[in-house]
Amino acid sequence: MRVFNPKELATHDFHQILLGTVIPRPIALASTVDANGIVNLSPFSFFNCFSANPPILVFSPARRVRNNTTKHTLENILETKEVVINIVNYAMVEQTSLSSVEFDKGIDEFVKSGLTAVQSKLVTPPRVKESPVSFECKVKELIPLGEQGGAGHLVICEVVLVHVDDAIFDSNNTISPKKLDVVARLGGDWYCRVNGQSLFKVSKPGTKLAVGFEKLPESLLKSEILNGNHLARMASVEAVPELTDEEFADWIGDLDQFLAENGQISIQLLHEKLKYYIEEGFVELAWKLLLAAEKITKNRKS
Repeated sequence: MRVFNPKELATHDFHQILLGTVIPRPIALASTVDANGIVNLSPFSFFNCFSANPPILVFSPARRVRNNTTKHTLENILETKEVVINIVNYAMVEQTSLSSVEFDKGIDEFVKSGLTAVQSKLVTPPRVKESPVSFECKVKELIPLGEQGGAGHLVICEVVLVHVDDAIFDSNNTISPKKLDVVARLGGDWYCRVNGQSLFKVSKPGTKLAVGFEKLPESLLKSEILNGNHLARMASVEAVPELTDEEFADWIGDLDQFLAENGQISIQLLHEKLKYYIEEGFVELAWKLLLAAEKITKNRKS
């Protein structure tokens, strides 16, 4: 494994490591105005949500690495303390990229990118009509993180109003990630689209307890077939299931398919079946199979 010390690398080089590894990053398409009402629109991928009550979004316009200059977004926020953060979906990603061009101050990125400015209700900067979600925000605090090129400025924003497109809600009145079709930044020219096969579910444990990895047999922990995700599902049960004598009797015939030439249960065949059950969502069944296999192995040894 390579090791990098940020103090020993050029800022540009370490910046690329950060951008290439801390991914995916959501995009804040920030619209601001200066004290004279001149509009600016620019995307930032150092961005996320940090609180629900109060509702806080934070993004960071960094000083340019190459010449240590600041961006118009930061200058406008210092003057007006307002911003609209617009979420970027796939249908507008190319226009968003175009808005990142370093146009001179006074050039309207809405016009350059072809995006549509819509008047906000509680703040002065306009929101982006094409965006599926727009957060009108008041800037609570701005924290500079350094004075050199690449240094960020934490812009702590309190959401005062949010506009959400009706089209992204599902039949349960919940925001659907498939309908939102949002994009995120990776390193270099790369983006990712949060849709299709990139979407998957992991059930939240919530307030349930779990047996944990320490309850898993050593054979599972050393498995060359089951990965950490498979094992985590096995370890997420609240208690290891009990295998009744009747259930064991039902399994005996099925276990023959896992026998190796020496008459012992093949760990590979067994784990492949466990993997199938786990990936199909039959975790308890996987546990029952495992317990039955362990019991028959123990009986044969005795």
